[in-house]
Amino acid sequence: MKLTQLLNGLEKKNQISVDTEQLKIKGLADSSADVAANYIFVAISGFRSDGHDFINDAIDKGACLIIGEQGLSGLPVPYIQVENSRKALGILAKNFYGDPAEKKWMIGVTGTNGKTTTSYLLKHILEDNGHSCAVIGTIQNIINGEARKSSNTTPSSLEMHRMLAESRDDTAIVEVSSHGLSQFRVEGVQFDLCLFTNLHPEHLDYHRTMDNYFQAKKSLFDHLKVNGCAIVNTDNEWGSKLANLLEEQGKTVYATGKSAQSSIRIHGFNTDASTITLEENGKTDLICSPILGVHNMYNTISAYTAAILSGISKEDVRESLLRFDGIDGRFEINTLPEGQKIIIDYAHTPDAIDNCLNTAKDCGAKRIIHVFGFRGDRDISKREEMLRLSASLSDQYVLTLDDLNSVSYNEMVDTLRQLQSDQGNQKGTVLPDRTLAIKQAIEQSEPGDWVIITGKGHEAYQQSYSMNTTSDKETVCHITRTLDNIRLDAVY
Repeated sequence: MKLTQLLNGLEKKNQISVDTEQLKIKGLADSSADVAANYIFVAISGFRSDGHDFINDAIDKGACLIIGEQGLSGLPVPYIQVENSRKALGILAKNFYGDPAEKKWMIGVTGTNGKTTTSYLLKHILEDNGHSCAVIGTIQNIINGEARKSSNTTPSSLEMHRMLAESRDDTAIVEVSSHGLSQFRVEGVQFDLCLFTNLHPEHLDYHRTMDNYFQAKKSLFDHLKVNGCAIVNTDNEWGSKLANLLEEQGKTVYATGKSAQSSIRIHGFNTDASTITLEENGKTDLICSPILGVHNMYNTISAYTAAILSGISKEDVRESLLRFDGIDGRFEINTLPEGQKIIIDYAHTPDAIDNCLNTAKDCGAKRIIHVFGFRGDRDISKREEMLRLSASLSDQYVLTLDDLNSVSYNEMVDTLRQLQSDQGNQKGTVLPDRTLAIKQAIEQSEPGDWVIITGKGHEAYQQSYSMNTTSDKETVCHITRTLDNIRLDAVY
């Protein structure tokens, strides 16, 4: 591709020669390790390293043009200075790959909780009705029916445009995180539908304030196509604020909630049967959520609304929801022969834990045993509230390890013990080995009890434990198999 085409829309802080603009570019890279001959290298200042420190390495590997934020001179190849390298990368990637988002029905989903559940519900409905769907998100990326490992909820803008260009799917559903938005990872991507699930305290170690966090989420809606629509859960206070702001901007908003002003009004939930009564344009509709919990009913409503706006009939949406098989690590239920239920869920915020534990209560749990922990190097402001909720809503809890990240084992264990000591109740214990904590909870459960394991969901363990298992799901399967073998030995 000629450089003149590639630089379209890029705001440059310096000028490059006419001769340089005749360069033919063969690729883009934001890591010097990925550079090859006739590539553009975009130097990005990251959190652990600075791409500007690797410019010479990129040049040695064949980079013919460097783009960065620093005022550099004297390089053996042309250099373009920009205000924001991350934003520049998105513009370059869009141009290089021919604006692939413009050729698809694009759906972006943001919010603190529910992004993955809503995305997979919507994917199921659309595919059940003849559409092919790419999904870019937390659990994995799915392109042309092929699952790929996901390292971030929202990948870099370069990887985003590359995957969209590779995709032959007619629809792409993208989970858009607040980090992804603040770091311009969807730069150059325009959406037909943007969904807002909810906003609760999270990532405040990064955003500092809830208003900053909200502004990051709100910026997704700046990426709506000209005729695009916003779907907003207005039963969340931040969602209500968002809907009002978007309407003031003249955007088309489908508000979902209990308010009489909602586009799709919720008349009520039947939590036992997971049924939802909705009203649109004076006509009522009854749909079933295939996943337990009021929070998942809200996710279902968001997916239902997006599916209808994507051209699926209400009847087909209702029938498709009945055929949904669930999602790994999202309120995943395992039932033991004696009647105990073991729940694995990704919940790692106070609101998500509140939803999980209250769902168990609503469904008639005899007792609730909660296993959870905290992530090292992550938002510590939510820990006391998570523990308070568990102590209030569960009959027994076990504090254990989650991801340590850069925090040492001893430091995290001391933190758990101090938090448990400060709580000052007799319901909880600290058992650092996550596999043994799950084992203890299951072995202490009785018929009718619910054991709820939160924090990791689908994710693999980052550290080793006593059991040779790699995830909560694998640990639960191993323990329940062992219990079944013990029962068989007792019988014979």
